[in-house]
Amino acid sequence: MMTRLNYLDPYPTGSPAVLLLHGLGANASSWSLQFEPLIAAGMRPIAPDAPGFGDSSYDGRGWNFQKVVVGLVRLLDDLQTGPVHLVGLSMGGVIAQQFVLAYPDLVRKLVLVSTFSVLRPENISQWLYFAQRLAVVHLVGLDTQSRIVARRVFPAPDQQALREMAEKQIASANPQAYRAAMRHLGLFDSRSRLKGITSPTLVISGANDSTVSPLRQKVLADGISGARQVIIPNAGHAVAIDQFDAFNRELLSFL
Repeated sequence: MMTRLNYLDPYPTGSPAVLLLHGLGANASSWSLQFEPLIAAGMRPIAPDAPGFGDSSYDGRGWNFQKVVVGLVRLLDDLQTGPVHLVGLSMGGVIAQQFVLAYPDLVRKLVLVSTFSVLRPENISQWLYFAQRLAVVHLVGLDTQSRIVARRVFPAPDQQALREMAEKQIASANPQAYRAAMRHLGLFDSRSRLKGITSPTLVISGANDSTVSPLRQKVLADGISGARQVIIPNAGHAVAIDQFDAFNRELLSFL
């Protein structure tokens, strides 16, 4: 499964490296608004496309988080980064948890964004949303899925351009990889392992996140020794995009 990962590496001479892991259906370019501030701070942002997303291919041989992590470790080894700051949003945050638990010595600091230790819908709206997504991705396809997700993540009238960007990214994903990632996200539960995370950790939440509530993210922060949660006002699930200035301040301050 682990074909060579496509990645963005806009400042190869920076140090330390900051590994940026995107959400389900997105790709490396979703971190573009973080590149400039990280580079200005002297760091090296590296944003890979997960297998089956963006320009990273998927060969159909069983998509799971452990294999994704092995591919990421191989990439860092190829790039000779040494230990990195690790930042993951939503699905990327789940992969980041797998990464830090399997390779703790490779992680300097950990930033978990709009993500969870276990995914449990907390109201009827979330239950209906996840049920609809599960049905659509298996019965209809990614074109319809992309419109449902984009409307949920970028609901405001002035976010039309962001909705179109999200729709395009999701619709271009490999359907097998997308379905497998959804299944693994639904089954993921790291609660009993969180105490094993020893890297300094920041949890960043959008106050208006309707996909993973800030309360669900607080469970994650509470389970990691010394972790701190920051809730950014007027931000949704894609907090690194819709409130990027506030997000970048918190990220740079922590790193």
